[in-house]
Amino acid sequence: MLSPPLDMQEKWFAPHTAYSMAKYGMSLAVLGLAGELRPKGIAVNALWPRTMIATSAINNLLGGAEMMRAARKPAILADAARLLFLKPARSFTGQFLIDDTFLSQNGVSDFTAYRVDPSVPLAPDFFVPDTVPPPAGAV
Repeated sequence: MLSPPLDMQEKWFAPHTAYSMAKYGMSLAVLGLAGELRPKGIAVNALWPRTMIATSAINNLLGGAEMMRAARKPAILADAARLLFLKPARSFTGQFLIDDTFLSQNGVSDFTAYRVDPSVPLAPDFFVPDTVPPPAGAV
């Protein structure tokens, strides 16, 4: 699922309670389904971006071209998802993964190709726990 790590802090809920509840509801489903489906060898994990991702939603609703320049390309999530699907389902389930951290743990060290505009600082996404620092070279 594309849902955030469970980090129950007021700062994630106060500005947009309904949206936060929807996203965290998906995260709770990850926990429940991982436990329910583990005996059948089916993995359920969550993947979440550290930064804004250059999508139509960002372009049309959340800042347009300027915000797009501060985002990463969708390829970062695609690459992380590919690596996630290669993990053994029976043992790698119930995980909450941040895209760049997971890629770094799997050998990726250069994140430059994922940036829309390397000259612009990356815009952080919502819900990334303060306790999960970016890997070296990721920002």
